Amino acid sequence: MSLLSTVKTAVVRRVVARSGGVDLTKLDRVPERLSWPLNRHGIDPTPRLTRMRDADPVKLHSSFMGLEIWLVTGYDEARDVLANSTHSTDIRHLMGKSGDVETGDIGGLGFTDPPKHTQLRKLLTPEFTVRRLERLKPGIEQIIAEQLDETEAAALANGGVVDLAQTFAFPVPFRVICDLLGVADEQRERFSKLASARFDVSQGGMGAVGAIGGSREFLLAETARQRENPGPGLIGQILREHGDEISDFDLGGLADGAFTGGLETSASMLALGTSVLLQHRELWKSLAEDPDSVEPIVEELLRHLAPVQIAFPRFVKEDTRIGRHLVKKGSIVLVHLPAASRDPRSTQGEAFCPARESSTHLAFGHGMHRCVGAELGRMELRAAFPALARRFPDLQLAIDPSDLDYHAKSIVYGVEALPVRLDGIVEQ
Repeated sequence: MSLLSTVKTAVVRRVVARSGGVDLTKLDRVPERLSWPLNRHGIDPTPRLTRMRDADPVKLHSSFMGLEIWLVTGYDEARDVLANSTHSTDIRHLMGKSGDVETGDIGGLGFTDPPKHTQLRKLLTPEFTVRRLERLKPGIEQIIAEQLDETEAAALANGGVVDLAQTFAFPVPFRVICDLLGVADEQRERFSKLASARFDVSQGGMGAVGAIGGSREFLLAETARQRENPGPGLIGQILREHGDEISDFDLGGLADGAFTGGLETSASMLALGTSVLLQHRELWKSLAEDPDSVEPIVEELLRHLAPVQIAFPRFVKEDTRIGRHLVKKGSIVLVHLPAASRDPRSTQGEAFCPARESSTHLAFGHGMHRCVGAELGRMELRAAFPALARRFPDLQLAIDPSDLDYHAKSIVYGVEALPVRLDGIVEQ
């Protein structure tokens, strides 16, 4: 189940439980009340959201039949919420009592509290250290080179125009995460179809939930298969070292979390980042020629774009003060990562400027739920953008930037397609 669908379901059930009987026409309005902050103006938070942040970075977003939902848009306030270990992300708390939600549809680290969260994260953390990730670098570079070849071939067959999201931005992280998890080659075509369906926003909410469930079921089956014959990747490694400590359900949840974080966010960043860089030709040239420029450009892109829009919702277990507001026990707190990462009080604000000395952001979250694969994501971006710029120095958007279509009301923001033109590439 997707993050947004899970929260919507939790809110509806919580309201029903509190009210004892609800006008269903009112419940139909819950999704819009929850999801309007997922809208953007191109790549930017909407003016409504920035006005809200500048006026008060902590605001009562919705009060629906006794359930308060707060929206946090300021950087300092967001960091405080994300770092506060007294808040809960366990989805069962959103239901009012344990057991009111089918946790089998969720799993993973995001909706888990300590001590279980701590136990599960300890299984993953050793595999995502910089030292361990260095061994993946040659494979990542090879994948990038092969997808650049495929991009050029596709452009040759189509008059020099190609959808970079389909030939590069999606397949690079997909292949990397398959290698990381140890998904067998013969299973990847099926897995690719399931993964692609997760990105298909045209299928609507129920279709998205079905696609997410399909990929999760695949990973649960892959976990069970590898328990019998552990492979070389992350799933097999955890089973070899900790197989008697973790269930198939929990490991499948970890694998699905790694898959979601490692694919959707990286694919969105590659496509969104390229669309921005192609409008800053001096940066495109710098990526190709100056290795020292890569890291600050990537960090500023992460801050400026912050593709994960809403952090895992926090459940307030005790009355607490956030900013200047008293937030009551039982409330839900949503942290808007793009708005917080552009808060001019604590960050570099709205302007995109990689030349700054540092780029403070929350693109990977903060606190104990900070993305465990953050360094892998950085490694992919730092390898992919320069390779793309060196291979295609004259790459151009094939349409006006204002004509790009973006995912509507999606937790992970991105483009539906990225048509580009490879000047000078014509079929012989």
